Amino acid sequence: MRRKTEPLKKAEVRNVCPRPAQRPIGIFDSGLGGLTVFKELRRLLPGENLIYFGDTARVPYGTKSPEAVVAFSREIAHFLFEKKIKLLVVACNTASSLALAAVRRDSPVPVMGVIAPGVEAALKAAPRGGRILVTGTAATVKSRAYSKALAAAHSGARVIEKACPLFVPLVEEGWCAKPLAAAVAREYLAPFRKRKIDALILGCTHYPLLKKVIAGVMGPRTRIVDSARVAALGAKAELAARGLLNPARRGRSEFIVSDAPEKFSSLAGRLLGIKTGKVAVKRF
Repeated sequence: MRRKTEPLKKAEVRNVCPRPAQRPIGIFDSGLGGLTVFKELRRLLPGENLIYFGDTARVPYGTKSPEAVVAFSREIAHFLFEKKIKLLVVACNTASSLALAAVRRDSPVPVMGVIAPGVEAALKAAPRGGRILVTGTAATVKSRAYSKALAAAHSGARVIEKACPLFVPLVEEGWCAKPLAAAVAREYLAPFRKRKIDALILGCTHYPLLKKVIAGVMGPRTRIVDSARVAALGAKAELAARGLLNPARRGRSEFIVSDAPEKFSSLAGRLLGIKTGKVAVKRF
């Protein structure tokens, strides 16, 4: 047994106090949907260590009050801060629209949401003064976060927002490929097909799992903006700008949920091809 006065070896010091670039990226979502961001981050940044938290006990956030979403988001963020992360990605549009400012006030590290990257990508996809359709949860649409961000860009874009509250439970049940998903998408979106929509923002990280269904309803004219992909690209750029990219060849992945780890693991594998291994549980 080591004496108290014996110094730690260099390798042991690195394990206790990892260098900033070696620290993990924290990602959280209301449930399964943020795994679309996780998958893109893993593809773009194979050397990064990633910690994903899905609040499966309280999904969906889109039907909760703003106060509840802020409280949940702050709880999860503080839990991830204790993991010594170097960047926090709020991979939930509802939390990004309602709680991002509160999380940033508490944060010792950079915090990214998914709204700003989505807006930037939509403006690139639509001509100046074009029509942009924002789909999202009821809370995201009510917050008008996308409309405000698009207006701030002075693009002259004509913005339409449509709440699609049934999309999240369809994804969480693993029903993305069932006829019911297509029927729900048609009910929500078919009226917009004739309105010459240039870009449609998937304003919830669950929605990329329904991307093919949504694209089928809207037709080839409309460019689908995948919020998960552009958020991952934004995270990579943020780390590069701060000199925090991990040069390792292969990073570790850790998955934590607030309930039903077996269901989470099963759906992650079936819908996204992600092998989670053992999923930990953290209840608040």
